[in-house]
Amino acid sequence: MIASARIFIAIALLTAPLLAEIDRAGNWDSRWHEDYIEIAPGPDVVDYSGLPINDEGRARALSYSASVLSLPERQSLYYTPEYLVGSPFRIGIRAEADPVTGKTVAWKISGAVDRSPLTIWMDGRPHPSDYAPHTFAGFTTGEWDGDVLTTYTTHIKAGYLRRNGVPLSDRATLTEHVIRHGDTLTIIGITEDPVYLTEPFILTRTWRLDPSVQITPTPSPCTPVAEVARLSGGGDEAVPHYLPDRNPFTDEVTKLYRIPAEAVTGGAETMYPEFRKKLKDNYVAPEKCVRYCCGWGGNTAGLGCVTGGR
Repeated sequence: MIASARIFIAIALLTAPLLAEIDRAGNWDSRWHEDYIEIAPGPDVVDYSGLPINDEGRARALSYSASVLSLPERQSLYYTPEYLVGSPFRIGIRAEADPVTGKTVAWKISGAVDRSPLTIWMDGRPHPSDYAPHTFAGFTTGEWDGDVLTTYTTHIKAGYLRRNGVPLSDRATLTEHVIRHGDTLTIIGITEDPVYLTEPFILTRTWRLDPSVQITPTPSPCTPVAEVARLSGGGDEAVPHYLPDRNPFTDEVTKLYRIPAEAVTGGAETMYPEFRKKLKDNYVAPEKCVRYCCGWGGNTAGLGCVTGGR
């Protein structure tokens, strides 16, 4: 009788899930009302507010021209691992188990038309050498911190932190906390870059579990092509850019929203609520709304709102 009880307890322990781990598997639908302008139409060309960029990062960003995306070799530079929390796309998450032990070797997060699938290795393998190749997916390991899945990504290919040319170097790293509360999934991304950032940049995104959403693990790849007739695609074209003090969009946000230039050009100080106190005496609200007046819902009330973006 005692032996039978022991066997029953052992089976129960082997089949019961670990209390610290909460299943993340499933198809998750994006919540578009969260940072709608950022994830959908995209930010203004020169709007670095809330970004802890240094002088070098600001100079690189101000030299950026959106026409650079017409060059095939530069059309994917937006889509480093940070784009997981900066994109509007749905995601699918599944576990990959060892066929012998049944233990989870990795978590897989589906890609999108412009973002590589993400593999989170859970088997304790080390990160590669500093001299290993840097890719658009990077190299990611994960571990459980209570019921939070914490991941760490290195070996990221140089790209952009924001879809308006704010740069991200190949020395950047990304820490993410994947948190599930019922049918809601939140991912907190913390980007650190010793080249262009003075402080960590933190961004969150929320998804809702939706079994009706169909997501393929690896969607059709994005095929870069020369998008302007004058470009041959042979690699001998001039790279579109702006010389110092020649960016025509430098004061666009200031004119549209009357936001002072010292806020628009970013820096760590602009991340914190206290910065508003510094600006309150210099800020005068526009007389009327001229852009994004309907919020994330668009022109649903027939108010003549302008919801388009660059």
